Amino acid sequence: MIINIENTRKTIKKHIIDDGFDLIVDLEKSYGSWLFDANDGRKYLDFFNMYGSIPIGYNHPKLLKHKDLLTKASLNKPANSEMYTTFLAECYNSFFKIAVPEVFKYCFFIEGGALGVENAIKASFDWKIKKNFKSKGKYEGGSMVMHLKDCFHGRTGYTLSLTNTSDSRKTDYFPIFNWPRITNPIVTFPKNEENLRKVQTLETKAINEIKNAIFKYGNKIASFILEPIQGEGGDNHFRKEFFQKIREICNEEEIILIFDEVQSGMGITGEWWAWQNNDIPPDMMCFGKKTQVCGVVSSSRVDEIENNVFNESSRINSTWGGNLTDMVRLTIYLNIIQEEDLIRKAAITGNYLLEQLNLIQNDYSDLVSNSRGLGLMCAFDLPNTKLRDKLINSIIKNGAIIIGSGKKSVRFRPALNISEVELDQGFSIIRKSLNEIRT
Repeated sequence: MIINIENTRKTIKKHIIDDGFDLIVDLEKSYGSWLFDANDGRKYLDFFNMYGSIPIGYNHPKLLKHKDLLTKASLNKPANSEMYTTFLAECYNSFFKIAVPEVFKYCFFIEGGALGVENAIKASFDWKIKKNFKSKGKYEGGSMVMHLKDCFHGRTGYTLSLTNTSDSRKTDYFPIFNWPRITNPIVTFPKNEENLRKVQTLETKAINEIKNAIFKYGNKIASFILEPIQGEGGDNHFRKEFFQKIREICNEEEIILIFDEVQSGMGITGEWWAWQNNDIPPDMMCFGKKTQVCGVVSSSRVDEIENNVFNESSRINSTWGGNLTDMVRLTIYLNIIQEEDLIRKAAITGNYLLEQLNLIQNDYSDLVSNSRGLGLMCAFDLPNTKLRDKLINSIIKNGAIIIGSGKKSVRFRPALNISEVELDQGFSIIRKSLNEIRT
């Protein structure tokens, strides 16, 4: 059977559920922030960006110059955890030189953001149990992870006990651990006195729940994991004061603080990592999506245990240790982002995006509310799920790709180098679509 554009979807449908976008991606023709449909040649402004995993759009000219290098890296797939290459060394060197803050010392690469989280959790268990042994002479405790409501940390073993977004299909019927789940004190926008009181009340509730969990479970709690901005759960933002309090508690109670930056990392918030906007570092940080290869970096706090997982052979490992082609692509991306100053530009363009969303909110106040964002990681709400989904379908029909988050939010995950002109084109599509669902 010869596969062509006409039978692509029919072929795929034989083996998997057919619930993807109604188009066939033309990977060769797509460029920058524009995705082309191979079916009819139509182009779409891409605010979806493959779940926000492509940092500088499609087929960046500087990336295409390295096609031969990417081919060399892809012909064979080495076990990077055991067999080293210059490509691997170049990736580590560039990652830590350009993107990873100095607070972090160790790194573990793996394929898949959820597995980055998984291994951060394992590292925290190892650290806590060995800490307990040092103080009590017993290998005990260190078996629980505190986390927030509406979080999304993946769909693998341990992460299933964390993820609890509005779409319960992600976790229904799978056996999970009953770990402490804390109220998420999300900020409601605009930031006025009424909304400030609301979030402060929620913060007090959350802190009390944390303290009660620590009182109840004691040294069983190994770590506290949270997303600096909850993505899948609804683009939920938190105040700096909340992060400060969490940091204090984790220091006092010997709990590892883990930030999951799989969705919010690599520049989209106007900093390399979302937590840098508040300058409150975690002990471990998970990364993925835009980084191509996924994993976790750790500070030297784990060195309180000499034989921690980053020092003890085979304590954490995988066959591939990440994909070498992804590492080469990451190295190229890092250099392009640095050369073109795209982190700073994402902050500026992000401010423009949010300004325009606020104008749309003013003009369509019967439909749009809670416009919010940090850098280019922006969102707004519709009154309910039904209207949100109707708007998304209209936006796609009118020429832009976008998806939702949470129960009623529309999320933006554009490339770091999207222009204001392209954003304006997107706003025109959104306004047209809002007019359509009004009728």
